[in-house]
Amino acid sequence: MRKLLMPIVLIALLFTLNACQSTTNASAEKDVYTVNLAYGNQPGEPIDQVAHKWKELAEERSGGRLDFHLYPSSQLGSEADVVEQALFGSNVIIFTGYDFLMNFVPDLGVLTAPYIVDDVNDLFYLAETEWFDEQRQELKEIGFDVVSTNTLYGERHLMTTREVLTPDDLRGMKIRVPNNQMYINTFSVLGASPTPLPLGDMYASLQQGVIDGAENPIPVLEASKTNEVAKYLALTGHTKIMSPWVSGTEFLEDLPEDLLEILRTTGDEAGEYGKEIVYQQEEDVLELFEEQGIIINEVDQEAFKEKAERIFDVTPEWSPDLKETIDELLEQRSTTE
Repeated sequence: MRKLLMPIVLIALLFTLNACQSTTNASAEKDVYTVNLAYGNQPGEPIDQVAHKWKELAEERSGGRLDFHLYPSSQLGSEADVVEQALFGSNVIIFTGYDFLMNFVPDLGVLTAPYIVDDVNDLFYLAETEWFDEQRQELKEIGFDVVSTNTLYGERHLMTTREVLTPDDLRGMKIRVPNNQMYINTFSVLGASPTPLPLGDMYASLQQGVIDGAENPIPVLEASKTNEVAKYLALTGHTKIMSPWVSGTEFLEDLPEDLLEILRTTGDEAGEYGKEIVYQQEEDVLELFEEQGIIINEVDQEAFKEKAERIFDVTPEWSPDLKETIDELLEQRSTTE
C-alpha cells in the first residue's frame, strides 16, 4: 500500500508546486509599474499633448501594467530636482534638453547649438548615429538613459519689448534664457546680455523692465503670455530643438524587458504624433499674434548665423573636433539621400 501511495503523493506534490509556480508567474505578469512623467510645460502645450498620448499608448499596449501619472508645470520640482530624483532610483521620466544634459556629457549640448542644422530632421538623424550612441553610453555610466529621442520641441524665436532686425539691435538688451551654459553662450555670441531666469518669472520680469525680451518656440511664448508684455517678434529661428525624455538607469533596469520595450516604442510614437501638433500650433499662434497687433519681422538669419559661428570658440568643454564631427555626419546624410 505504501509503495502505491508514494507515486500518488509525489504527483500531487509536483502538481501543487507547478500550480504555485503558475500562480507566481501570473502574479508577476500582472504587476503594475507606475511611471511619473515630469515636464515644465503647461497643460495644453504640445509637450503636454505628447505626454497624454504616451500615457494612452503605453497603458493600452501594456494591458494596464504601465500606469502613467503626468506632472506638468514642474509639479515635481525644477529640472535639476527631478534629475536628482531619477539618479536616486525614482520611477520618473523627465522631459529635458540636451543643453541641460551637457552638464553631464558636454558634447551633447551641441544638439542645441545655434544654427547647427538647417532642417530639424537632421537633428533626428544625428540621434541615430554611432556618435550619439557613444554620448548616450557616457550618460548611462553616470546613471541616466535616454528613453525617447523623438520629441520635437520647436524652433526658437525672439520676442522683445523693442524691435530687433539685426544682431546689432541686440546689443545691450537683456534676454531671458534658461539657466544653462548653452543658452548663455548662444546669446553672448549673438551680442545680447543673456539673463538666466525661471520660465515662471519671465512675465513679471518683462513687465517690470528687468529684461528686454525672451526666446522660445512660438507656442511656448504664447502659453507664457509673453505677447502681453512684449510686442515685437523676430523670427530668428536661432535653434531648432528636439528634446529627450530621460530616466535613471536603476528604474529602467527594474522594468521587465517587454514593458521597457513598450515604454520606448510608445514614447517614439507619441513623439511622432506631437510633431504635427507643434507645426500646427506654430501656424495658429502666428495668426493669433497678427490679430493682436504683434509686430512680426522676418529677419536676415544669415547675419545671425555668422555671429553664432563663435559658439565653438566660447565652449571649451566641447571636444576639439566636435564641429568637424557634426559636419561630417551631416555631410554623410546628404550624400546618401
